[in-house]
Amino acid sequence: MPQLSAGVLLYRRTDAGVEVLLVHPGGPFWRNKQVGWWQIPKGLVEAGEDSVAAARRENEEELGIRIEGALQPLGRIKQAGGKLVEAFAAEQDIDVGAIASNLFEMEWPPRSGKTQQFPEIDEACWYALPTASKMMLASQRPLLDRLVQLLGNGCEAPFKASGGD
Repeated sequence: MPQLSAGVLLYRRTDAGVEVLLVHPGGPFWRNKQVGWWQIPKGLVEAGEDSVAAARRENEEELGIRIEGALQPLGRIKQAGGKLVEAFAAEQDIDVGAIASNLFEMEWPPRSGKTQQFPEIDEACWYALPTASKMMLASQRPLLDRLVQLLGNGCEAPFKASGGD
C-alpha cells in the first residue's frame, strides 16, 4: 500500500485575488530546483493518527506556525512517486519571514561519512494562483483547482491549474 501523507494548502485573500502558500524543500538535492518543485507543507501520517491531526502537526513542524480554525478537505492526490497525499485548505495569512522549519540530518556529501543538518523547508512564499500553478509540483496542481471549486465565487475564475499553463 502506498504511503499516506497529509498537508494543508494555506490561502489568503488580497486586493489582487487569492494567494496560496507554497514551500520549497530544504537540503542539497533541491538547492537549484525552483519552477515545478514547490509544494504544500505535508508529511507522513503516523500509525493511529488521523489525517487532520497529521496535517496540523506537519504544518507546525515545517513552518513553525499553528493553523487556526477548521480545515476544509480537498481530497487525495497521488504524487508521481506513488505517495498519496490527503490535503486540506485553510484560510490564514502568515508572515513567511517568521517561518521556522525543523531540521533533518543526512550524509553529505554522499559517501563522505559526514553528517549535516538541513532545514526541511528552506523557503515559503505566497503565490497568486497562475504563478503557483507554474511553481508547484505537477502532481499537486489539482489541489489548486479544488481550492478554486471550494471557494466558488470568492476566487478568480476561470482558472485551471491541472492542464498546465
